[in-house]
Amino acid sequence: MQQLNFPSYTFRFKNSENKVSIFDEIRKKFIILTPEEWVRQHVVHFLIHEKKYPKSLINVEKVLKVNGLRKRYDVVVFNSDGSIHILVECKAPEVKISQATFDQIARYNMTMQARFLNVTNGLQHFFCQMDFENEKYNFLRDLPDYQNLK
Repeated sequence: MQQLNFPSYTFRFKNSENKVSIFDEIRKKFIILTPEEWVRQHVVHFLIHEKKYPKSLINVEKVLKVNGLRKRYDVVVFNSDGSIHILVECKAPEVKISQATFDQIARYNMTMQARFLNVTNGLQHFFCQMDFENEKYNFLRDLPDYQNLK
């Protein structure tokens, strides 16, 4: 798999039926390794190891309803009260981050109401803080560490 713009992490891999899978620490199972999954697993490790978010507050690949349609988010970090702290949209490295990507995460966030957004293709990372009052997002250099939330 392609080298991404993340620190180096140790992953567990498995090969069966000529398909490589990667172990997801959150879902606690092996997932077929696609370019997007490669990015998603780096994001999960980044949140756990660099930002120090507890695994118990992280959720991966769940269905949500947006305008009556079933959509699937990539990664969510919850607050301890169950509200959503961070919503992450992952794209494969060859997918260019565009306005359409931001429109997609903004649509999801109308339902989810996350305070922070992260859009990444593993090579480029964009971080935003929501300003619900003015219905916009402000770009940040990075996401806050878990310890800075208290």
